[in-house]
Amino acid sequence: MAKAGIALNRFGLGGRPGDAPGADPARWLMAQLERYEARPEVIAALAPSSQIVGELADYRRDLREARRDMRAMPRPEADTEVAMRGSAMPPRRRDPDDPTAQVRRDARLQARDHYADAISARALTALNSPAPFVERLVHFWANHFAVSADKLEMIGLAGSFEFEAVRPHVLGKFGEMLHAVERHPAMLVYLDQAQSVGPNSALGQAAGRRGGKAGLNENLAREILELHTLGVRTGYSQADVTEFARAMTGWSVAGLGRGGADDGQGGGFAFAPRRHEPGTRTILGKSWPQQGEAQAAAVLDMLATHPATARHIATKLARHFAGDDPPPALVGKLETAFLKSGGDLPSVYRALVEAPECWVAQPVKFKSPWEWTISALRGLGAEQLPPMAMNGLMTQLGQPVWKPGSPAGWDDVAGSWAGPDAVMRRVEAAERLAQRTRDTVDARARAAELFPGALSESTAQSIARAESPAQGVALLLVAPEFLRR
Repeated sequence: MAKAGIALNRFGLGGRPGDAPGADPARWLMAQLERYEARPEVIAALAPSSQIVGELADYRRDLREARRDMRAMPRPEADTEVAMRGSAMPPRRRDPDDPTAQVRRDARLQARDHYADAISARALTALNSPAPFVERLVHFWANHFAVSADKLEMIGLAGSFEFEAVRPHVLGKFGEMLHAVERHPAMLVYLDQAQSVGPNSALGQAAGRRGGKAGLNENLAREILELHTLGVRTGYSQADVTEFARAMTGWSVAGLGRGGADDGQGGGFAFAPRRHEPGTRTILGKSWPQQGEAQAAAVLDMLATHPATARHIATKLARHFAGDDPPPALVGKLETAFLKSGGDLPSVYRALVEAPECWVAQPVKFKSPWEWTISALRGLGAEQLPPMAMNGLMTQLGQPVWKPGSPAGWDDVAGSWAGPDAVMRRVEAAERLAQRTRDTVDARARAAELFPGALSESTAQSIARAESPAQGVALLLVAPEFLRR
């Protein structure tokens, strides 16, 4: 790979017709930080999380009312003969007129509309952005702080999470992004933090007097330590997780929580003091006497600039830009940049772009389905998407958008994406994409433009021997040069 091709494909999202990094590709990349749009028009037009949370609150209210109506309905009496035989009643069939089922269907359809609109906006932004390097970083951070749209409450929120918590902070301090991410309704709902109650909080004690039991949820605290900041096996204990979870009690979503979480802007972050576990916490060997919301916030501030966090982030960035087995020297450079700058992300990106380990001529990564699809559409000059195209295509290719299935996000190594079946699905997708070009793309000329100075003779010959222009385009999209970066 020539340096121009590396800038386009390894750092960026794939070249578009006419893209030219010029004589100084590194400078071209860093200049994109000035051209980045955190809130492009296509994203600004989407429903904000506050609206989506309001719809979720309506759904929960409607579901409660439907269940109450169901309980008030007379139950059908058992068949007399069956009852006389003492036989068990056959299982009741789902009533198509069940009001609770209708409420769920309506809410799911509404959420799916938000989901589809957000996927299209994300793809259109990636296709047309003047700063593809920064867009790649947005996708990197959204996967680092992964949520998964697997349950109904998350389907509509997943896109707003990336647009509201990641995009505005991708060029700021890591700590600023960390706070935005952990306070966003999507993260609080996804990891069940919105329902966590301190056992000795006012709400917890009230529940105890009624014979109930308050539920402390450790999910978010554990994932912050294990995935978002320090990383696994970095010295924290289960006791640290539990203490951090106690510090985070009260962090909730206005309109969705219970026990005093309705204060604050509807659909946004809210602190519920009646659910907060009182007292000083001990986390990572340090005492945290702060009270209320400030207690967990202070812990986040410490984690944001912790040396283990710096190494964890440096390792993941090095893996993404320099190979599945990240070079230790590069990890060290990024770690140093992170610590010296107090987590200033542009300083880390500059160290990344200046590192020779990121500019080796041999391809170092196998593209994920998202990377391949966006680079294919950019390479073909696409500026618009057919409705629902990205949603269906990404599901077919095995990487449905915002659905990694776990807080760990999608794997960033070739072993997860380079299997024979996965490659065959890309071949099929390439053929369909090629047919849409309607023979308007000269694959030979386009290949030379997209991979300047790096098109192999075998790929050039295969494209030249294609039986039709569309077949030539399909061969280009599944060539080794296109599958790797």
